[in-house]
Amino acid sequence: MFKDKKMNTIDGLIVVMGVAGCGKSSVGLRLASELGAAFIEADELHPVANVEKMRQGHALTDEDRFPWLSAIVERSMHCLQTQSACIVSCSALKGIYRDRLRTAHQCTRFVFLDGSHQLILSRMQKREGHFMPTSLLESQFAALESPTGEPDVISVNIDQGLEEIVQTVVSSLS
Repeated sequence: MFKDKKMNTIDGLIVVMGVAGCGKSSVGLRLASELGAAFIEADELHPVANVEKMRQGHALTDEDRFPWLSAIVERSMHCLQTQSACIVSCSALKGIYRDRLRTAHQCTRFVFLDGSHQLILSRMQKREGHFMPTSLLESQFAALESPTGEPDVISVNIDQGLEEIVQTVVSSLS
């Protein structure tokens, strides 16, 4: 993946990942704007049954997530047929999920938004209109297989403002 300094764009797929409430959508949207990339909100691709399950306070299983991941890959591949770069916000909690997402494009990178349970819980408690209840945060942390050490992952601590996070990511991608 390279950065074209004149166009301020990145080629390939960038998945902004982490547990619920870490800021994937906010960072992904801002990053897409900064880089001139398309943006896909993976939450919008969940089947209705998944959303209802989470809304009722039940954690998703691998079996629930695999069709969703396939939909994300399909949408990403379609996007990358017409765009040079695509940013996806997706939890990508497990290594097998990230491996599935890597099949979308030969140049796939991950931005891991890493933060403490306390910080993320406080952010989740302040957001409105999201189907994910705070009661599922524990299951998110339990399912998280840290991507630290994977060669295509940029880890960013989220204990800073949105602009600082985005600039850290942009600098790391350069």
